[in-house]
Formats: sequence, C-alpha cells, structure tokens
Amino acid sequence: MESLWKAHVVVSRLVSVLLILVISNTAAQETKAEKDTQMEKDRIQIYKENPRYWQYKGEPILLIGGSVEDNLFQIPNLKAHLALLNAVGGNYVRSTMSWVDEGDVPPFKKVGDLYDLNRWNDEFWNRFRNFIAWTDEMDIIVQIEVWATFNYYREPWAANPFNPKNNSNYTAEETGLPTVVKSHPVATENNFFWSVPKERNQEIVLEYQEKFVDKLLAETLPYGHILYCMDNETAVTPAWGEYWATYIQKQAAAAGRVVETTEMWDPWDLSHEKHKATFDHPETYSFCDISQNNHQKGQRHWDNAQKIRAKISPIRPINNIKIYGADTGKYGRTRDGLERFWRNVFGGFASARFHRPDSGVGLSETAQAHLKSMRTLTNEIDVFICEPHNDLLSNRVDNGAYAFANPGREYAVYFPNGGSVDINLSAMKDAKMLTVRWLNIAKSEWTQKEEIPVSDSLTLSAPTEDHWAVLIQRK
Repeated sequence: MESLWKAHVVVSRLVSVLLILVISNTAAQETKAEKDTQMEKDRIQIYKENPRYWQYKGEPILLIGGSVEDNLFQIPNLKAHLALLNAVGGNYVRSTMSWVDEGDVPPFKKVGDLYDLNRWNDEFWNRFRNFIAWTDEMDIIVQIEVWATFNYYREPWAANPFNPKNNSNYTAEETGLPTVVKSHPVATENNFFWSVPKERNQEIVLEYQEKFVDKLLAETLPYGHILYCMDNETAVTPAWGEYWATYIQKQAAAAGRVVETTEMWDPWDLSHEKHKATFDHPETYSFCDISQNNHQKGQRHWDNAQKIRAKISPIRPINNIKIYGADTGKYGRTRDGLERFWRNVFGGFASARFHRPDSGVGLSETAQAHLKSMRTLTNEIDVFICEPHNDLLSNRVDNGAYAFANPGREYAVYFPNGGSVDINLSAMKDAKMLTVRWLNIAKSEWTQKEEIPVSDSLTLSAPTEDHWAVLIQRK
C-alpha cells in the first residue's frame, strides 16, 4: 500500500508539473501573440485614412529630416546627431548600407589578407544595431537602402569584400564577377547586380548576397520603424529589385512581420520607362521614392511630381529621401534645396529629407530652421486632409506661390521668394471671421495673428523677399 501511495504522489506531482508547463507555454504563446499584434498595429505602414501618407504607432505621421551623412550609423557622435534632428522636429533619416568613407568599417571580417563572407565584423553590426535602437527610442523613421550602388563601382569596388579578389569564398572564374569596374553605375557593367534567377542566376554570388540581407533583416525585423529601399539610383534590370523586394517580404512574413518596400531609379525624369517598374507594381513596391525628381528646379520640379502623384494607382505614399541643393554642390543652390523641401510637403508627399552636405544642406543651421518651421506650420493644420490647391491662386507667376488647403477650413501658402498672390476663399463664405498668420521660415517665428472679415478673395503679400508661409483659418 505504501508503495502504491508513493507512486500516486509521484504521478500527481508529474501531472502538476506538466500542467504548469502547459499553462506557462500557453501564456507565453498568448503573450507573444499579443506582442505581435501590437507590433503590427504600431509599425510604420500606409495610413488607412489617407494612403498618401504613413502612420506610425497608430497615428498619421509626416516624415521630414536631414542628416550629415547617408550611412548615418557609421558616424561618431551619432546619438547626439539624432537628438539634434529630433529637437528641431525631424523624424526621418536615410541609411545606405555603405562602408566607403574614412572611418567606416565593412560588414565582413578580414582573416589575413582576405575577407571571409561567412564571418561578420562585429564593429559594423554593433554600430548599426545602436543606430536602429536609438532611432527607435526617438521615434525616427529609418529608410534603408539595401544595396548602396556606388559601393560596387570604381574605387569602392576595388576595396569591396564582395569583389572576388578581396575574399576567400569565391573567385572571379567561379562567379564571372569583375575585379575592376571603371565605369559609372549607369553603365551597369558590374554583373554583381545580375545574379538573380531571372538574369544570370549566379548561385554562388546570390548565396552570399542573401546571407547579407538575412543579417540585415535579423537586426531590423524586430523593430517597426524601418522602410526598405532596394537600391540607390539604380539603372540595372527591374528583375534585380523585384527579386530583393520579394525576398525581403517573404523573409519578413516567415518571421511574422510585414514590411514596406520600394526601389529608387537613376533617371531624373519621372516619366522615364524605368520608374514604371515601381509605379506600376504595387504588389512588389508598397511605396514609391521620387528623390531623383529633386534635381529639377522651380515650377518644373512641382509640375513633374504632381503629374506622377495624379497617375499612381493604387494611391501609395511617395517619399523624397534625398533633396538636393547646396551652394557647395552641383545640383542647384541652397535656395533650390529649400524650395524643393517646401514644394514636396505642400505637394502632398509623404516625406521630405535634405540630402547630405556637398549635395544638400544636411542638418546645417539653415536646414534646422526650415525643419523647425515646417513642423511649426504643419502642427497647426490637418496635413492629412489638406491637398495641393494651386487652382485656388490667381495673379500667380511660375514658382511664385504654392497652396496646400482643406477648402472651407484652412489654407497654407508658401512663398519661395516673397511676392504676392490672390487666393480664392469662397468656400469660407459661411464663416464670420478669419485668422491670418505669417511664418518667417528663416527664423521659425509667427507674426502677430490678424483677424479679418470673410471675403471671396484675399490678396496675400509676403513681408519680405524671402521664404514665407501664411496660414489662413476660420476663427
């Protein structure tokens, strides 16, 4: 009897332990499911109420930014730089997966004289890991460019770990990869970008490319503030971008995540055939990036972008991760860059970011003032309901003024260089009084608010020949 009793006690204890394990496992699964559901709700995604914009953590968000470098995770004093951006209203940065500047480190470990593509350089990934964690903490959205095109041509290719002469994993004979590429990327003479199955199906190269992307995803998929762009200014076959966008989507799905993907093409003309690969394929690219349009100036810059905005179907966010224009660069003056920034936001696009110094104004004091002013203005209006409305302006010269409005409720007008314009306010006829405020963009300061009677039309004259915005609202 005693033996039976002892056996009964043992069995009872085992059953209790098993029940505890089952309950614990079930609770853990439920907790994970709750976390996954919350992450899906909070991640950066297309705004449900207006798919021209993004939403993050359940709220619509306008992305604006500027930074000192493109592969931002490689710079010293990174956290302070991000904090500065955050302090002036910025929430958007670019991250090329690049390692060509002084002080940069590559993603692979060097063993002897050659890189081993199976071994990671901890310093590279630690830098990247900190960058992702800090941007997450500050609610800064990161747009990653997976393949930094210029890393694979000319001098950067000569030192690139993927170059067969620089690694111990494959040879030029095995892969067909060149060891020297002297041409500009637009010539597409590095068949590193032709490895995918629909092209040359170079399995040896593709294996290591996928390992690199898998590592990138391992670091980023646990977060919800990442957008994925396949390339920077690519001119290669559409099959390349399609392969990587689909690959990233599948790998994310296997991890229980959903991601947003796009491609960036080289042609400055948005009507070029290459852009259609993005514009016409929402199943592959959930958003668009038209940064190359930011080489255009004045009225043409606005008109070209508006044509594309009107044509893209289904409606998706259209980003501008690079806005060119700096007195030290070759793609227009600083004034051009600042105007492009304001035209993009008033044009109803989802993002606007100043390009790095030498090609853009980065996060200079000038850029900081314009970021702060843009946030000051857009915090006062419902950006996500307003639309571009130059049709409401009359006595307007080309590039003289740009309107962004929710007719009947509120109107914002941007003046690139002072001047005056008439605005049609007939949709406000049931209001009694209007308020008018001018924003000195360079100083990020409002002038005193005026109250005026409603009229069908109002003449707006900027106080000086500089960047100004005016806000007209119902009292």
